Amino acid sequence: MIKQLKKRSFSFFGSLRIPVWFILTALAMALVVVVSSCSNSSSNQTQDSNQTANKPAAIKIDYAYYNPVSLVLKEKGWLEEEFSKDQVKVEWVLSLGSNKALQLLNSRSIDFGSTAGAAALIGKANGNPIKSIYVYSKPEWTALVTTANSSINKVEDLKGKRVAVTQGTDPHVFLLRALDKAGLSVKDIELIPLQHKDGKAALEKGDVDAWGGLDPLMAQTELEKGSRLFFRDANLNTYGVLNVREEFAKEYPSYVERVLTVYEKARKWSVDNPDELKQILVKESKLTDAVAAKQLERTDLSNSVIGKEQETAINAAGDVLLKSGVIKNSVNVGQVLGDLIDPQFVEKVSKK
Repeated sequence: MIKQLKKRSFSFFGSLRIPVWFILTALAMALVVVVSSCSNSSSNQTQDSNQTANKPAAIKIDYAYYNPVSLVLKEKGWLEEEFSKDQVKVEWVLSLGSNKALQLLNSRSIDFGSTAGAAALIGKANGNPIKSIYVYSKPEWTALVTTANSSINKVEDLKGKRVAVTQGTDPHVFLLRALDKAGLSVKDIELIPLQHKDGKAALEKGDVDAWGGLDPLMAQTELEKGSRLFFRDANLNTYGVLNVREEFAKEYPSYVERVLTVYEKARKWSVDNPDELKQILVKESKLTDAVAAKQLERTDLSNSVIGKEQETAINAAGDVLLKSGVIKNSVNVGQVLGDLIDPQFVEKVSKK
């Protein structure tokens, strides 16, 4: 049949005659080109889709007045600089306390959030899908505070008194542990749940007898109103930890590592430039120099690796949280804590 086709031809443009075999060959070659083009186009589209899937449209991260390193990051624009080449936006969200940061993480409003270690444990125990991946500070950021002329001088004096605190935060955990050490429980006081700023205001107005304070608000009332820190114990503070949504960490592990690399840059800069750090804190939180200096005096930025030391401190808080009913008795604190703390990202960063 091929021989017969070779003998046949078609006439085009008048006298010009083209063999059928030539036409068929040309059509076959054209078909190969079209199929190849479609295949390449499909491959490119798949590659572009994979690239898009492997990077977030934006990185949503919090800043908080109790996390000075986050303020440096926001001021310097180093995260924006890092991710501009990827065309990934950086979105900043203010956290007014650990409980607020945990709410933002749980609602996917942020990808990275600043909390106290014990607050992260409470969140995780209650089903918040997070990982604690970095230590931004070892602070003495909470104490029990009363007014200058109050008769309260020790924890035992709180019996029957009104005490303001923000539930689900380190000041709340600190209060519970302080009461436990004194042989009391939350049932021995009248707990007034207020956000940090409102708790400070209530103390200064005399609406409560004591307040589980948090810096920089605690430093502010101490210096400006003469409020007294009547019970302090730095060992009952459970570190400042940066948390990431589990889903984000699983989908974009390289971006988690890059965020922590920039966080490390900001932490080291903060250690090396204390005066500039203070000015950034003053600017962002609208504090006086003296108040900012007092907060930073109580903030240790020397270590960022999360691990056994933090686990031990948070686990000790977990015992009291179980005892007080903040965490359900059915919860295995050790197991939750093991699932919460994830040092892999910061360990990679620290080796660079």
